Amino acid sequence: MPRPRTPAGRARETNRRLAEAYPDARCALDHRNAYELLAATILSAQCTDERVNLVTPALFRRYPEPADLAAANPDEVAGLIRSTGFYQNKTRSLIGMAVTVVDRFGGEVPSRMQDLVTVPGVGRKTANVVRSVWFGEPGLPVDTHVTRLSHRLGLTRATDAVRIEHELNPMIPARERGLFSLRLILHGRQVCVARSPRCGGCVLADFCPSAHAPVRTPSRRRPPAS
Repeated sequence: MPRPRTPAGRARETNRRLAEAYPDARCALDHRNAYELLAATILSAQCTDERVNLVTPALFRRYPEPADLAAANPDEVAGLIRSTGFYQNKTRSLIGMAVTVVDRFGGEVPSRMQDLVTVPGVGRKTANVVRSVWFGEPGLPVDTHVTRLSHRLGLTRATDAVRIEHELNPMIPARERGLFSLRLILHGRQVCVARSPRCGGCVLADFCPSAHAPVRTPSRRRPPAS
């Protein structure tokens, strides 16, 4: 097929091919409800999903409902989540999130973006995860993988995550935005890695601008005149 030449065209073809490459893409954070997904996503900042999944079982056994976490002793929470890093800030965010969910939303995690972003510890990325994964609402979480692949594919030049989200949204059908993000993340972890991307085995290589970019070799400096 002809190589797509516009950002929107490349986004559509990327979406189509990654859907075939990763048909079973799903959120890697273990959860059983919106509260658990929200808490796990807060913990995932600067931490691997694997590490979060090791921590959350004990956390949710101790605090199975937002009301339990809202009344928690901060030191106890910090002890449970310490290994995820930045645990003091995350403890404040988790308890603040639970208090807000209980006091303002009757113990139920809201689904609207304008409500979610008022919850402590929740920005647009976290809100989009909860909206797309749990509620099935349009949401395109932008993390470092989505940012890197969007740049390499020439979908956007923006560096701010919110601007990247707003530029990508019109390129992808609303109902597919969450899965598009998940598949970009998987592809970024497995193929289009930060260093030495595996372009030879990439299903997007034939139209990816970065895969066809000329390789720059360092120029040799002439020896100083004697």
